Amino acid sequence: MPNNIPPVTANDPAAGFMRLLTVLDTLRTECPWDKKQTMETLRHLTIEETYELSDAIMEGDAQEIKKELGDVMMHLVFYARIASEKGEFDILDVLNGVCEKLISRHPHIYGDVIVQDEAEVKQNWEKLKLKEGNKSVLAGVPAGLPSLVKASRIQEKARGVGFDWADKTQVWEKVEEELQEFKDEFNVVDNSAIDADKAESEFGDLLFSLINYARFININPENALEKTNKKFIKRFQYLEEKAKESGKALQDMTLAEMDVYWNEAKTK
Repeated sequence: MPNNIPPVTANDPAAGFMRLLTVLDTLRTECPWDKKQTMETLRHLTIEETYELSDAIMEGDAQEIKKELGDVMMHLVFYARIASEKGEFDILDVLNGVCEKLISRHPHIYGDVIVQDEAEVKQNWEKLKLKEGNKSVLAGVPAGLPSLVKASRIQEKARGVGFDWADKTQVWEKVEEELQEFKDEFNVVDNSAIDADKAESEFGDLLFSLINYARFININPENALEKTNKKFIKRFQYLEEKAKESGKALQDMTLAEMDVYWNEAKTK
């Protein structure tokens, strides 16, 4: 077999994983591009691959999900290979480390702790993280997360230690309160009197409370917004296509004319 390509082994995940390690090791030693990569150069590529996986999941495309999972897994193996070259850790350390963490944070499975439901599992998880040395429950929320996702994670982690509303009615009252405070910022005769910083702050509070309410009714706000984004894109592109077919440019059309095609798109 050319270049000692390892064979495909069916029904053996361990052999499949070893095949990936072997291929990556070969590329690292023989491919000019792979030789040059560092953790820093791979970082933005990994972020891109993660978003591509997210897109595939949102589209429900199983074959694309499989492909993107492979790309992400390759990146993880690549990072471990780079670290092993520096004597920092290797892929076995990574695998054993995550196994030990999962075992220690699931005492209701691997120990004698008894839990009643998912909520208790989450509470125990956060308590165990604090015992492991985390100074704050919120320390595990990455600073670089997109703001919408970050808000969800902050709220979930606070809930994990019991800091939460009692029921969704209270949360909706908070939404209405924040909405009114946001509206009040624009209840002025002269628009130049609007405090932009205060309005922005109130808008942030409103979004945060809406995300909180979504959590209470089991809606993932990131998924919900992305589905709306995709829906808008499809409808807008339909509008563009129909305008082009009629020989018109969007910028020369009235809103009433565009609404005709927009309403057609909504029925598709």
